[in-house]
This record gives sequence, structure tokens and C-alpha cells, in this order.
Amino acid sequence: MNAIKALRALGPVDVRGIRRDKMLAYIALMPFALAVLVRFAVPWIRDQFLARIGFDIEPFFFLVMSYFFVMLSSALVGMAIGFLVLDERDNQTLQALQVSPLPMRDYVIYRVSVPLVISVLMTMAAYPLAGLGNLSVAEQLIVALSAALLAPLWMLFLGSFATNKVQGFALLKAAGFIMLMLPMFSYFVTSGWHWAFGLLPSFWPVKIYWLLEAGETAVWPYFLVAVAYQGALLLLLLQRFLRTIYQQQ
Repeated sequence: MNAIKALRALGPVDVRGIRRDKMLAYIALMPFALAVLVRFAVPWIRDQFLARIGFDIEPFFFLVMSYFFVMLSSALVGMAIGFLVLDERDNQTLQALQVSPLPMRDYVIYRVSVPLVISVLMTMAAYPLAGLGNLSVAEQLIVALSAALLAPLWMLFLGSFATNKVQGFALLKAAGFIMLMLPMFSYFVTSGWHWAFGLLPSFWPVKIYWLLEAGETAVWPYFLVAVAYQGALLLLLLQRFLRTIYQQQ
């Protein structure tokens, strides 16, 4: 019930903030735009490769989808809300919340749950829109849920380590390569070092997606590891985020 009150109090404020800031609106809509781009651009690129060098890239479509469908949708949701949090810090809204009727606990629940839910919905919408995969709706949901916690992780990362949007963009340049690109390289590592990429929380949803696209069904151990690991990182970042807020008093 308290979470519903937080949604009613803060939801309209977030919507207005995104509508006012064209950059945030662009980030929020980017998963759908990218899905449409992938749908039409990737098959065209495949035709060009076939015509020019006789190489078929269709067997690697799942790598494209694992980037745009699994990781990027959650990351963009988390980044958009993370920038809203930075705005709240700049405007001292978070300090005002500490003396408002809305408990900080409800604010935190709202801030973590909203990107998580939006991430699942966006991922489920982007996959069929891109049109390059073969997963059932149930399998799509498994992947979306395994990647959902990445959204609040991105949000808390920005809120904990950046003090403004400029610094936030600088952090995203480095973190984006590590979190979004390195898991893709793990596909080409066939030795035991493949599992070293598991230190990255984004590796596990990608691994689940690859297994499901390959026809594997025993993905529950990977799902449990993904949720447990991301959950542990979420708690650590949440503690850091709260310390950052209270230190600004």
C-alpha cells in the first residue's frame, strides 16, 4: 500500500521530468527505435554480405539480439531513471523527502521496483518487434526476468557514483563497455576462462538467452545465479546510495 502511495506521489513527477528533458525521452523510447532498426537493418546487412562475399551472418543473429534485447533494454531504462535521480539530487529533492510524509523506505522501493517492472515490459515488447529470434513467450519472460535487476543496478550506479549528468555520462562510457560489450566476447571464449565473465552481472542473462536460443531448456541454475548475484550487488549499491544521500544533509 505504501508503495502505491509512492507511485501516486512520484510517478507523475517522473513523467513530467522525462517529458521536459528530451534526452531522457529519447533514452526511454530508444529500445523500441532500436528494435525497429534491427528488424529492417540486420536482414539487409545479411543480404549485402551474401551478395558481396558469400558469407551468411544469420547464424549470428542471436548475438545481435542478445545485445539489443537482453542487455540494452534494461540498461537504457536504468540510465533514464538514474538521470532522474541525479536531477533530484541537484534539486535537493532527496533531502526534502527525508522530512516529508513519504518515508525514504517507500521512495527506495519505488525507485527499485519501477525500473525493474518497466525493464521486463520493454524487453518483452522489443523482442517480437525486432523479429530475429525464436523464443516462446515463456522463454522471453525468463530472459526478461533474469535481466530485470540490471535496470535498478544501472540506476543505483549512477545515483551512487555520479554527482551530476555530465559525470554520469563519463561513468557510463567506461561502465557501458564493461557491462554491455565484454559479455558478448565471452561467446568466443571456449576455455574455462569463459566463466570468468560471470563476474559481470550482465553475463548471466546473456548466457540464459544463448542457451534458450540453442534449444536448451535447463536454464534454471543460471537463472537462480543471475537473480542471486544481481540481488547481492543491488543491496551493496543500495547501501552506497543511501550513504550518499545522507551525507548530503
